[in-house]
Order: sequence, then structure tokens, then C-alpha cells
Amino acid sequence: MYHVINSPPPGTPEPELWVSRDNFAAEMDWLAQHGYHAVTLQQVWDAWHHKGLLPSQPIVISLDDGYTSHLTDALPVLRAHGWKGVLNLQVNQTRYDLKPDAVRTLIRAGWEIDAHTFTHPDLTTVDDERLRHEVADSRAVLRRTYGVPVNFFCYPAGRFDARVIAALRAAGYLAATTTELGLASPAEPPFQLKRIRVNGSDGVDGLAKNLSSVGART
Repeated sequence: MYHVINSPPPGTPEPELWVSRDNFAAEMDWLAQHGYHAVTLQQVWDAWHHKGLLPSQPIVISLDDGYTSHLTDALPVLRAHGWKGVLNLQVNQTRYDLKPDAVRTLIRAGWEIDAHTFTHPDLTTVDDERLRHEVADSRAVLRRTYGVPVNFFCYPAGRFDARVIAALRAAGYLAATTTELGLASPAEPPFQLKRIRVNGSDGVDGLAKNLSSVGART
């Protein structure tokens, strides 16, 4: 799980959400050197449920929100490895950060686009109408705008409960990713898929340590 791929400016409120391009490139190089192959969440789902094929040591590189650096910094690094990213797109981000044409460029490069609401609220605190809007309407807008399936959802700040999951099911999503540390597997509930957060201070050593801590092959 990544956010901004760039160096944080002085005074940035949450600098750990920023991973420099150099660190991102080094982390992707390390994954490749250790036998990992980046895939989309749809590929994982198809392998789990429809006998689809995956490479050895598949890993999903997910990037949350929708920042210009996903195009300018993450895309070239992943492309150098022949890898695809998964963009969890907050719809309103395209008004002032990652523009629609940039999203289309990522799609042409094979990236998967999944939903991350319109405005990134804590979904456990909103009323039913707002919940439906953030969950179902965001999917509909992304599907209509970009012509992609949008089969998966990413919880803002990892916040969810049974009511939120019910809204996701009603909207037609197949599964959702959380901020809970761990490895996703077909044995766990599909709307509670775990991820590994990569922070700005982690570097290669931190990434390797986090993978090892959850039992991934390193």
C-alpha cells in the first residue's frame, strides 16, 4: 500500500505517506530480485475463484487516492519491470491532482482502477444516503468515465463495519482492501483483505521486515 510517490515538502502534515521515487524504485528492484511479480487484484481474484493463473510470488502494488506522482514517478518504475499497478481512485482527486487523462494513461499501461469513494470520509459515520453515494455512485462514475469494471473497493483510512460491507455488496463489488497488516488470502472474508503499508521511512529494509513479519517469502 503506497500513497504519494515523491519526496515530502518541508512541513508536510503526514510525511510518512510520501515515498520518494528513489526509494520506490529500490523497493520494486528488491521485490523483483527476490522473485516477486506484480499483478492486479483482478488477476488474484480470478486465480482464487476462477482457476486463473498467477506468476510465482504474486504481489499487488496498490496506490491510494490518485496523485500525479502515480503517473510521473510510479508508472515508469513499474513499467521498467513490466508490472502493472492498482490505483484506488478517490473520484474528487481528479479535479485537482491526478487528471482524467492521466488516469486513462495508466489504464492504457494495464493498470487496474478501483474505487476509493468521492471524498474519503469515514464510512462508518455517514448516513445511509451518503454511504450509498460514496460507495455505489463512485463505482458508477468510474465505470462510466473510464470504461473499466471497478470490481474492488478500498476503505478510506481502513474504516469499515457490517453496514459498510453490506453497501459494498449491494453496489456489486467483489471484494475490498483494508489497512490491516497482513497477507490477503482466499481463506479470509473478501471484504477484509489485508495489505502491507509502505511508509516513507521504511526503505528496502523496512519493506523486507514487514513482509517477513507476516510470513511472506523474502
